Amino acid sequence: MSLFEAELRRMPPTDVRVRREMSLILNESQRPEPDISVIRADAEHSREQTFHRAKDVTLVVEVVSPESRTRDRKRKPTLYAEASIPHFWRVENNSGQPVVYVYELDSVTATYVPTGIFHDRLKVTVPFDIDIDLTAIDRL
Repeated sequence: MSLFEAELRRMPPTDVRVRREMSLILNESQRPEPDISVIRADAEHSREQTFHRAKDVTLVVEVVSPESRTRDRKRKPTLYAEASIPHFWRVENNSGQPVVYVYELDSVTATYVPTGIFHDRLKVTVPFDIDIDLTAIDRL
């Protein structure tokens, strides 16, 4: 996870920030904590801030573990889509190597649609140019 996070931090444009394990306020009764969030830079007010609002989030990344499998695969994507977060990635362990499932919000249906499954290299142009050698990530 740390190399994955480090690679995301290396690439973002100046108008976004990469944050780890910060609560997201989706609505009055939902406040999940994704593994990684990419937020608008102007939404961060202090280093002591412990949450962000869904409207400020561009991308959420969930790393699936055995105890979070159902929640990360089914419940959280639904909550993030309902909150209009434009991009969602799910990272799974496949025999020790990460596989990244990339989704983009369809604004008409308010659901995520898959845009790719990445095994060796994650290379996308949205929400910004990202190119990560997944084979270099030794552990999730």
